[in-house]
Amino acid sequence: MINKKSYIGLIVVVVVFSLIFIPRIFERLNKDKVVTNIRTVNLSEKPLSYIEINKQKRKVPEFIFLNQDSLYVSNIDFIGKVFLVEFFFTKCPTICPIMNNNLKYLNDYFSNEDDFKIVSITVDPQNDTPHVLKKYSENFVENSNKWNFLTGEQHKIYNLANNGFNLLAQVNPNFAGGFEHQGYFALIDKKGYIRSRDDKFGNPIIYYSGVNNINAPIQGTDMLQEDIKLLLKEN
Repeated sequence: MINKKSYIGLIVVVVVFSLIFIPRIFERLNKDKVVTNIRTVNLSEKPLSYIEINKQKRKVPEFIFLNQDSLYVSNIDFIGKVFLVEFFFTKCPTICPIMNNNLKYLNDYFSNEDDFKIVSITVDPQNDTPHVLKKYSENFVENSNKWNFLTGEQHKIYNLANNGFNLLAQVNPNFAGGFEHQGYFALIDKKGYIRSRDDKFGNPIIYYSGVNNINAPIQGTDMLQEDIKLLLKEN
C-alpha cells in the first residue's frame, strides 16, 4: 500500500515535470510549426532553370491539334501563359488516372489564375476522338479553356513526344492498354520556355513526376504547386 509520503513525492515529481518540460514542448511545436500537409510547404524560392541543348534555351515545340471541343489549339495560344504538358490516353488503366487526378488538383488549386493552363495530349488518337475526349474531360474539368485535351495525327503526336519533348510515346502491346508513355509533366513559362527546378546536385530535373512515390520526400505535384507560383510572378 502506498503511504501519504509516497503520494506527496509523486505529486512533487508531476509538478516539476509540468513546470520544466511542458513549456519546452509547446515552444518546440511553435518553433517547428508542424505541417500536416506537404502541399502547404514552401518548397523552393530559387529561380527555375532553363533547359538548354547546345547552349540554347529549349522552347516548347510547335504543335497544333484538335481539343475536346473540336477547336484547333496550338502552342501559340499559350504565349503569356504558364502551362503543363502531359501525354496520356483515355483507356490507360495504370498511370494516367493518377497523373490526371494530380493535374486536377493543380487545376483546382489555380482555378482563379487565368494565366495557368493544362495541355493533355493523347497517344491513342485513333480511339481518342474529340467526342471521346469531351466525355473523358468532364470527369476533371468544366472549363475547357483552362484544360485542353488534344488529339491529332498519330505520327505528329509521336514526333512531338519523342523528338520534341524527348518523352517516350509508342505503341507497345506488352504494356497495359497497348501504349507505352512516360508519366512526366513538362512545365512551360509565359515565353514558351521549358523550365524546372534543380536537383540536389544543382542540375535541372527537366520534367516533374506525374505519379506519386511513397518513398519520395516531395512529390512532383508539390514541386509544381510552388514552381507554377514562381513562373506566374515572372513577366
